[in-house]
Amino acid sequence: MALFPTKPVRIQPYFGYRNRHRLMISARALRAPRPGFERSGRLRAVRTMLAQFASHEVADLPVELELQHRDGRRFQHRGVTDHEGFVHFDVPLEPAWELNANSQWEVVTFRWNNGEGRQSVEGHILAPGSHASLGVISDIDDTIIETGITGSWRKIARNWRRVVMELPDDRLLVPGADVFYNALGGGAVLDAGETHTGDRLAATHHPFFYVSSSPWNLFSYLVAFQKSRGLPLGPLMLRDWGLNRETFGSGSHGAHKIAAIAGIIETYESMQFALIGDDSQGDLTAFADVVASHPGRVRAVFIRRAGDPLSPEELAARAVIEAASVPLWLGDCFTAGQQFLDAIGLSHDGEAERIVEVVEKPNHGAPAAQRQAEA
Repeated sequence: MALFPTKPVRIQPYFGYRNRHRLMISARALRAPRPGFERSGRLRAVRTMLAQFASHEVADLPVELELQHRDGRRFQHRGVTDHEGFVHFDVPLEPAWELNANSQWEVVTFRWNNGEGRQSVEGHILAPGSHASLGVISDIDDTIIETGITGSWRKIARNWRRVVMELPDDRLLVPGADVFYNALGGGAVLDAGETHTGDRLAATHHPFFYVSSSPWNLFSYLVAFQKSRGLPLGPLMLRDWGLNRETFGSGSHGAHKIAAIAGIIETYESMQFALIGDDSQGDLTAFADVVASHPGRVRAVFIRRAGDPLSPEELAARAVIEAASVPLWLGDCFTAGQQFLDAIGLSHDGEAERIVEVVEKPNHGAPAAQRQAEA
């Protein structure tokens, strides 16, 4: 049952992205208060988190998307929310909308009517720079944060207290993830004299995209966590959850990630990508599928391990990645991953002339990144 069935309808924009020819952004119509994660007691924290899952979605709502070209022209596109309250815009940009040399966030406007009259809210579109030859696609769950929200019913029950009672500032960042991700991102792109403060979003030189099996209900929560930890921001590809086998089946996580990653790679044909994940939901096998189906497009693979031995499927996936000569890091600490970044030339703004073939393999003495660094 929805907690806020009489609240005015609001639109929750999600981060979008574009290239020169196509712009994609989604939003959701909800009867729920805007999420706020400031500290105000345990009871308020519980209410805030429950509200993320008990919102009232609004179907059949007309929504208008307004885009503004850099020359000042404005364009309107209209959509209608589906039965889950989602509205998806996939807008052709004709003639082509050029990209700046550096990556940046662009602003669009959503408009709709509710019981209080005409409403509007801004959304954000990531426009990778024309000079960006490397992008980063990262998992979220158990890669940068232990969400405790995906997997079987048993896992959800075990982690329910954490999900409901801990605000973004309470959650633990995977050690070293902030330094590792910002090194891989190459630093923020800021205009002359600008600082990274307030609500202004700063893009990184190497644009980031996040793919997760967490539900769309956690979008604001995850963005608040990323901001509080100084992680690079980027579009999030989350999932619409249902109480069915498709949502909780282990195979569905990999299928969702493979499809989402393929969509990003195919949107940016001149860009290569670094893939980052962990070993809790089959990221290694999913990434191997991407490497095999998009030859030459994956520049490096990073897998944070929890320590369990690789399964036969993961061993086969590792062989696929190695056969494609894609640098692979398998480790339990992003501090060691930083050494790997140094070894393959991805730790600084301005990419190395080439990536050396460095693969960390268990039981082969010192880690490969360390061996390369010491060479």
